[in-house]
Amino acid sequence: MSAPSADSARSALEALRQEISKAVVGQDAAVTGLVIALLCRGHVLLEGVPGVAKTLLVRTLATALELDTRRVQFTPDLMPGDVTGSLIYDSRAATFSFQPGPVFTNLLLADEINRTPPKTQASLLEAMEEHQVSVDGRPHPLPEPFLVAATQNPVEYEGTYPLPEAQLDRFLLKLTIPLPSRDTELDVLTRHAEGFDPRDLAAMGVRPVAGRAEIEAARAAVARTTVSPDVTGYVVDICRATRDSPSLSLGVSPRGATALLSAARAWAWLTGRDYVTPDDVKAFAPPTLRHRVRLRPEAEMEGVTSDSVLHSVLTHTPVPR
Repeated sequence: MSAPSADSARSALEALRQEISKAVVGQDAAVTGLVIALLCRGHVLLEGVPGVAKTLLVRTLATALELDTRRVQFTPDLMPGDVTGSLIYDSRAATFSFQPGPVFTNLLLADEINRTPPKTQASLLEAMEEHQVSVDGRPHPLPEPFLVAATQNPVEYEGTYPLPEAQLDRFLLKLTIPLPSRDTELDVLTRHAEGFDPRDLAAMGVRPVAGRAEIEAARAAVARTTVSPDVTGYVVDICRATRDSPSLSLGVSPRGATALLSAARAWAWLTGRDYVTPDDVKAFAPPTLRHRVRLRPEAEMEGVTSDSVLHSVLTHTPVPR
């Protein structure tokens, strides 16, 4: 069977939005972000209050892409081995064997990741960066594709541990999941009144519309998407401007600049172009950079947000023509 063409892969990924809408209403931006992360071999941090369908969104995406998925509920007593796996002693063979943890999947849902201490949060670092888990000095490769979709409650909630910068920097995108509009909420309640069961996606008609072959074809096409020197310079200028912002104590690193270029490139291809424009960069600057900057305490007290700082940076950075 021949590999799908770039055009057919794009059509299949575009069909995801309609397929996911059978179970999740009003989350188009989050769906797009998750697809972009898959194309960039990145990971996504979903932030929102409990009850806005973050978990359902990830499960539905996995079903529509025919990918294996596992969910880990992060709690204060969760240990690193509960995520990555551990060595188990076999008394009959008198040897230790590796028992893989839930991280060995295509799409890992790390639910409420900021409710577990930093030691357990850090257990995902190697998996996210290297796509492998090392146990007793031996690497164990993770399946491809591999994506961590971590959900977190806003940091002001009780019992949360803010993610350290090194962990945040491993996420390609940070997507904020807002509360639904009145019409969207009415739609959700109507579905539930008609018998919608979020645990039974098959009953809602959610079917696979793409798979590993389409993802690989799409990744190859994204890699061929042209980036002009002017657009590359625009990305660098945006990231350097965050380092000079008086409201920030930490600006965007070169890794953040690379992430922004990758996301803009994937978005350009997904929208049907083989070249990147400054508008592609602008579209993905907030979700790619908002978690890579740190506000000064005095700016935070004045009500400044990372998004407002990024908006100011984008407004004042000259756009190439």
